[in-house]
Amino acid sequence: MESAKMRIGYCIQVVLILFCLLSTFAACAPISKELRAQAEPVSFADVLKNPEAYKGKIVIWGGEIIQTTNQKDGSSLIEVFQRPLDWQEEPQRTKDSGGRFLALDERFLDPHIYREGKGITVAGEIIGEKTQLLGQMEYRYPLLLSKQIYLWRRHYYYYYPFPYYPYYPPWYYDPWWWDPHYPY
Repeated sequence: MESAKMRIGYCIQVVLILFCLLSTFAACAPISKELRAQAEPVSFADVLKNPEAYKGKIVIWGGEIIQTTNQKDGSSLIEVFQRPLDWQEEPQRTKDSGGRFLALDERFLDPHIYREGKGITVAGEIIGEKTQLLGQMEYRYPLLLSKQIYLWRRHYYYYYPFPYYPYYPPWYYDPWWWDPHYPY
């Protein structure tokens, strides 16, 4: 009788753990299933060469926000430094980049929230290109009409000194070495 109860309890624990794991993995994708199904695996480098050839295609790109500009008509234009995406569609902290792109959103996006340095993933339709000044040169940006934007939280790295000294509490956080712009 005891072993039957233990097996039932064990099975319930396994089912709960599997449910928690599956719900965690389902929550990892910031872009909706519908948009991921519509998105085409078009490389950023190909689009950068000729954005007009890819008009109307849905893509999922990400990177780091450079600037958010609000337009007179109430829309927002986000300039993004492109970075490759990982398996969760989060921009990787690498030195690799294909360049920059612009994401046009028809809503007002507060520049304080969508500020420089934050990670962003954009699912949108390629609507062409826009030429703007970058420094003193003219730069051709691929232009996306955003369908969905996901703004990533910054990752904070905690420093636990080893060996543990009495004057370092275990929750000691040392921000002097963490640079949000350093590509890890």
